[in-house]
Amino acid sequence: MTYFEGFIVPVPEANKDAYLQHATNASGLFNEVGVRRMVESWDSDVPEGKVTDFRKAVDAKPDEKIVFSWFEYPSRQERDAANEKFMSDPRMEEMGKNMPFDGKRMIMGGFDAIVEEGSPGGSYTDGFIVPVPEGNRDAYRELASKMAKVFRQHGASRVIESIADDVSRGEVTDFYRAVNAEEGETVVFSFIEWPDKQTRDDAWQKIMSDESLKPEGEMPFAGQRMFWGGFDKIVDTAEKQSAPRSGTPVTA
Repeated sequence: MTYFEGFIVPVPEANKDAYLQHATNASGLFNEVGVRRMVESWDSDVPEGKVTDFRKAVDAKPDEKIVFSWFEYPSRQERDAANEKFMSDPRMEEMGKNMPFDGKRMIMGGFDAIVEEGSPGGSYTDGFIVPVPEGNRDAYRELASKMAKVFRQHGASRVIESIADDVSRGEVTDFYRAVNAEEGETVVFSFIEWPDKQTRDDAWQKIMSDESLKPEGEMPFAGQRMFWGGFDKIVDTAEKQSAPRSGTPVTA
């Protein structure tokens, strides 16, 4: 299955154009070192959570928006090889200057796909970060696989569930702190790609009102500490590769 490098980035709303330009300038290098696909999605429908949420995850300031982003690789080995090339390429140092966001509060990590349904595409993304007890991996995968088929039946282009594989503890923020992970818990980086926001909104309304989908028994994850949000896709190199067009940007 696909290997993902997941990112959550706080970006001043006033820097949106600068962020896009920064991403555009980085796209060639990322493709060159082996990133198969990169996606950047901009804060659109990101709710405030009682316990955790995307904004709390990166200590977002009032004037900041959230970017939900990922890189795709065929394997962990190819991800590692790409990162080695990143570190030895002098262009990386140049890109690190005058970044339009606070890199110290960005969180990132490597995740192995455990559910992968559908094909990349669409203009809207739902992102999820989920704390899962290590002992519940199989139960979580079973539930996630079932729900992925439901989302696909309601119009989702693609559903991904990926579990922490190379996720470090950060000095300021990280994925574990983002969900207040307890001892014995891992983290899932998950997303749903939709053709557009309207399809997503219609699908969620139908799914939430479907009594047959109501959970029975205890859920295999800590629902009060998971968080989610909706994002407008602003960069997708898969689109650039499949249908070349001018002005397609990328990530940093």
